Amino acid sequence: MAAIVRDIPDEAAPTTRCRILATAEEAFRSVGYQKTTVADIARILRMSPANVYRFFESKKAIHEAVIQRLMDDTERRVALAARAPGLGVSERIANVITVMHHACVERCNANPRLHEMVEAAITESWDVCRAHVDQIGSVFERLVREGVEAGDFDAPDPPLAASCIHTAVIRYCHPGLVSHYPDAAAPPLEAMIAFLLGSLRRRA
Repeated sequence: MAAIVRDIPDEAAPTTRCRILATAEEAFRSVGYQKTTVADIARILRMSPANVYRFFESKKAIHEAVIQRLMDDTERRVALAARAPGLGVSERIANVITVMHHACVERCNANPRLHEMVEAAITESWDVCRAHVDQIGSVFERLVREGVEAGDFDAPDPPLAASCIHTAVIRYCHPGLVSHYPDAAAPPLEAMIAFLLGSLRRRA
């Protein structure tokens, strides 16, 4: 069946953009982002490729928008773990690291084609991935500062300490390392978390 060409009113733009992203994400899940074309997305939506290009200037822009949706989901989960009520700062840091690891492993196991797309995005240093890394880094820094202010941590340079934590847990949340080297020698996640928190904790 030929694609149905419709002139979409401007006021429908937010809804149409969301439909395009949802359709693209589902296609990326089932076929893979490399094999999915803008024409494929347009055909599923029964619109012309020209209409898709009204909302996204290129296929890469659609990729990045889908990546942004995935990263936003991880960031929401991290934010909830970082401010969980009733928990000390050490417990919240541990939860943030655990959430990051689980989000990566879940995506790798449940949606391998989406996982491949995230891996490619990181390899190509797309802006959305750099922004995600910066956002997670700011969460670690905020928690380290909180620990210092509460007297729990001894970290003269909180940004540096936060960067060390972030770098140390890459092994557990980098798409390439999680998917390609799941059995490579590495300490259990719980042992790494304990080691990092121990390095921050103020000595009596």
